[in-house]
Amino acid sequence: MSALLELQSLSVAIGKVALLDGIALTVERGQILGLVGESGSGKSLTAMAAMGLLPLIGGRVTAGAVRFDGQDMAAMTEVQRRRLRGGRIGFVTQNPMTALDPVQRIGAQVDVVSRLHLGLSRDEARARTLDLLTQLRIPEAETVAEAWPHQLSGGMKQRIVIAMALAGDPDLIIADEPTTALDVTVQAQIIHILGHLVRDRGVSLLLITHDMSVVAQVCDRVAVLYAGRVAEEGPVGPIFAAPAHPYTAALIGCIPQAGMAKGSLTGIPGAVPSAMTFPEGCRFHPRCPRASQACRASPPPILSRGEGRVACHHPEVSA
Repeated sequence: MSALLELQSLSVAIGKVALLDGIALTVERGQILGLVGESGSGKSLTAMAAMGLLPLIGGRVTAGAVRFDGQDMAAMTEVQRRRLRGGRIGFVTQNPMTALDPVQRIGAQVDVVSRLHLGLSRDEARARTLDLLTQLRIPEAETVAEAWPHQLSGGMKQRIVIAMALAGDPDLIIADEPTTALDVTVQAQIIHILGHLVRDRGVSLLLITHDMSVVAQVCDRVAVLYAGRVAEEGPVGPIFAAPAHPYTAALIGCIPQAGMAKGSLTGIPGAVPSAMTFPEGCRFHPRCPRASQACRASPPPILSRGEGRVACHHPEVSA
């Protein structure tokens, strides 16, 4: 496989506040990478940086680079970046309730993507829309295409948002917490459909979530983000079997499992610090059971671990 999206030692600030620090991630062609962490870890900001949308929120890259298919996105014109977004890069938002235009019919909102990015005629675009709705297991696709957003359930709206992300025939989809606003049953359906579609089409997926169980279901690799830094990154299987970073282990410990003894579900004390108050040294040390003076004094080294890496002074050594 070859790299499609690369974040190379990326640091991002808004105003004078540094929010992301040295983020290094790669999404290979046809790969699903899960980006996981608690709220406030910097996941959505990473997604905005990957799409070249930082200026919309007053953000800027202060170090490093974002490269898409070998091209530095900072060197592109805004017109070139717009062609990428919606075309080669599809985006699925976390709130389908506000992602759709309430005064346009569903079909028209999906049609416009393939007309703009693929140059299809009106009839060709509608045929593509109906095909996508069918693939997304939406019954009576023609009826739904003529519906208004307020007539659809939350789960159905999210399927429409996924259809819009796929309509431009993307190489990469960035899905930012795509099931947050949905109930548990619908969440499982959406994750299953999204994973199945990207696998069938050979599309890369950057799946942003706070839920490690979702990562375990569909991802090839996982990157654990904490307070604007990558704590651990690597293949899903080895990381879930033997997490090296205490934060990764804590997140996995929060996953309910069948047959789990009462009281065995763990939590993580404290909260992700504000970017205004990031601690010195390892940013996880105030919450970490393994913290030492070294953790409080200096940032952790980045260590190779199998096919992945971990940033920790005291990583768990796998057997």
